[in-house]
Amino acid sequence: MAEVGTKAVVGGVGAGLVLATAGLLAFINGWENGSPQFKDTVVYADKLAGGLPTACGGLTKHITDTPIIVGEKWPAAKCEAEMGKAVAKVQAQLLRCFKVTPPQPVFDMATSHAWNFGAPSTCGSGAMRAWNAEQWALGCRRLALDDADRPIWSYVKTGRKLPNGKPEMRFVQGLKNRREAERKACMEGVVP
Repeated sequence: MAEVGTKAVVGGVGAGLVLATAGLLAFINGWENGSPQFKDTVVYADKLAGGLPTACGGLTKHITDTPIIVGEKWPAAKCEAEMGKAVAKVQAQLLRCFKVTPPQPVFDMATSHAWNFGAPSTCGSGAMRAWNAEQWALGCRRLALDDADRPIWSYVKTGRKLPNGKPEMRFVQGLKNRREAERKACMEGVVP
């Protein structure tokens, strides 16, 4: 059992971790909303997500049961409350993927990654494989770079298909910047 932002997860993998910390919420909101502070928000259609209705710090129908309607205005207090609940929900999904308890900064940046790509993608990532082998630094690195130092997790689908049938992808500098920020913050939890 856990309470958002105040209590540690009790028992098993995740013991000692805190869900939906203020620092994590500020990190996510800073990337999604341009400011670490919550403010009144108008729900918009996110172009990078194919027009998906999005509120506050990246809330979508994929992470909350609260209806999200383009054009609706959400006060800052509603954003903060809904974000806290949704982040804790994502973190509960992630906890099922960790085989060992990660350092809090690793857990928080895994959460930021999952916020962008979904918990199933983060759980199936090279970063998660490294973390479950207690290779914390390698896992943090794999949030941003592949083994050949190329950016990963920095692309969006264009909606077109390549001749081989795979979706065409487009590089987005803002996603690369976010991945690098996640990698750096994740490393704060790694003992050299």
